[in-house]
Amino acid sequence: MAEGLMKRMYGQRAYVQSAGVKNDMEIDGFSVAVCLEMGIELSRHRSRSFEEMQEWGDDLSQFDLIVALSPASQRMALELTRFYHLEVEYWPILDPTGLGETRDAKLAAYRQARDQIRDRMTARFGPPTEG
Repeated sequence: MAEGLMKRMYGQRAYVQSAGVKNDMEIDGFSVAVCLEMGIELSRHRSRSFEEMQEWGDDLSQFDLIVALSPASQRMALELTRFYHLEVEYWPILDPTGLGETRDAKLAAYRQARDQIRDRMTARFGPPTEG
């Protein structure tokens, strides 16, 4: 979700790559739905692990900033700072998975997480430069 928002808000201003703690992290349908409401297509998106990023040719030393959205990803990112000069920020974003009993309640939780990420991006990187 964060990668799609970043690309939508800031275009080519920065190179962005989603990374997860686990391998093969497919984006769930609720994330796809709430991002589509903003015109962001995530249905084919997949988050890689840090190990996969390296295997696929991403040089982690070329990244300036890792934004961790969970305590587990923050721990992993801080571990990488032993090997690479990286800035790590932790943004405590609501984890919407498992919240809500109905579809509408689940979508509301995902919208809240999406909007928290968007607001953090605006506070950190300034107003959007793209649509």
